[in-house]
Order: sequence, then C-alpha cells, then structure tokens
Amino acid sequence: MPGSITRRSLFVSLPLGLFGTAAYARYVEPTWLKFSTIECRLPGLRLGRTLRLIHLSDLHASSLVPAEHIEKAIRLSLAARPDLISITGDFGTVGDSFDPDWYRAQLRLLSQAAPTYACFGNHDGGQWSAGRYGYITTVPLERLLGSGGVGVLKNGVARVRAAGSELQLVGVGDLWAGQCDPAMAFREADAALPTILLSHNPDSKDSLGGYPWGLMLCGHTHGGQVVLPLAGIDVAPVRDKRYVAGLNFWGRRPIHTSSGVGNAWGVRFNCRPEVTLIEIR
Repeated sequence: MPGSITRRSLFVSLPLGLFGTAAYARYVEPTWLKFSTIECRLPGLRLGRTLRLIHLSDLHASSLVPAEHIEKAIRLSLAARPDLISITGDFGTVGDSFDPDWYRAQLRLLSQAAPTYACFGNHDGGQWSAGRYGYITTVPLERLLGSGGVGVLKNGVARVRAAGSELQLVGVGDLWAGQCDPAMAFREADAALPTILLSHNPDSKDSLGGYPWGLMLCGHTHGGQVVLPLAGIDVAPVRDKRYVAGLNFWGRRPIHTSSGVGNAWGVRFNCRPEVTLIEIR
C-alpha cells in the first residue's frame, strides 16, 4: 500500500512539477531582471576615480520581450549613474518588430546620461539576419541608433574621456553576419590608449588576439538562456563554452559576456536576464 501511494503521488506531482517549471520559464524568469556588479582592471588606464561602465546586450525588442521589460533595464542602468554605456548588439529579433519612435526615445535616455556606444549582433542585419526574415543590412539600425544619440562602432573606433581618463572603444561587426573585420576596426586605433573592445559574439576573440585591447564586452549567448547542467544540455550558440556568461579570462585579458536583457524564444530557465555594472579601477 505505501508503495502504491508513492507511485500515485508521483503520477500526480510529476506533471504538476513539469507544468510549474514550464510556466516559470515562460512567464517569470524572462522578465526577472537582475543587476550585477563586477570589478575589473583595464591596463594602462589612470583613473581619478572608479569608472562605472554599464554593459547591456541582446535587448531583442519583439513581441516576446515586453517594452516595459526593456524600460526597466534602462531605468536600472540610469540609476547606477554610469560614466559610460555599452550595448553589444541584437537590438531586435526579426526586422521591425518594435516601434522605432519608442526605441529612439529609450536610447536617447541612455545617451543623454552618459556616452553610449554599440556594436551590432547577428539579428541586426547581414547574411545571417537576411536569411531569417530580418534586416538585409545594418543601415536601418545605424540610423535608429544614431538618431538616439548612440555611437555605432561597426569596425570602428571612438575615443572618450571618462572618470578623468582618456580611453578608446573599438567595435567590430558581427561574426555570423560576416562583418567582423578586425583590421578595419583597429586601423585608426591608438595602441597607446587603454582599449575596450565591443564584439557581439565571444567566438570572435580568435580573430582578435593580435590586436591591442584590454577588456572585451560580448553578448549573443543569453548566458545559455535555458541552463540545465544536470541534464547535460547546453544550448549556448558558441563554439567555446568557456565564455558563455560572466567575467572570464582569455590568457590575461578579461572577457565579459552578458546574459542579455531579452531573449529569442520567450523562455529562460536558471539564467535570469541582466544589467551589468562593471567597476573599472
């Protein structure tokens, strides 16, 4: 009798547990933002005080990512009083899946608070996006970001002054889009300046090893989005699984991979969306 009760309980509880897990992954975790703070050093940077850098990625504005969720991420970013803001790609998911006027206003909130720079991801235009009902080129988003005051670094460089020190940001085009061109990106870079590299896909590091950068900021992975380590399931879309999430080192150089703000499937599990404050000392 005890055994049959246990089996009966199992038959009842297992479906309920699976249903609850699925509901949590669809309706709770995708919008359960966390604010993370990490510390990092940037070689050659002489600061009068700690430089506060906000790292956002993978906003994925779409029907699966509510506007209110992105607005909350921006409010968290502004509340941190950043000196510098970086966004490492995937602003939408499929073409014009958002209101451009709304998006422009949100971007302007960031750029008015601190110098804001971005690189593009695989959903933002190019060969990968064009084959999936997305943008054929990055031009529409270049115009949108520019009108929102965001500096676009598509194989380009920008010099900025923050926290009393001069540094440069270098951004490369997306790897999957076939637009990653390190030689062009670093052509006008000053090797003597401390350099933060923006690149959507952390796998691009393999083509960037010979260039002078001290910190790399990435996204693309969504931190794994659905993380089931006990089941041996890893869906992160990168070859090198060492750089799926968080701050990790490639040799002596730090790479921060954001888990992202949005998502592509409407679900997350064991991998909350995040806004990251990087305190550079």
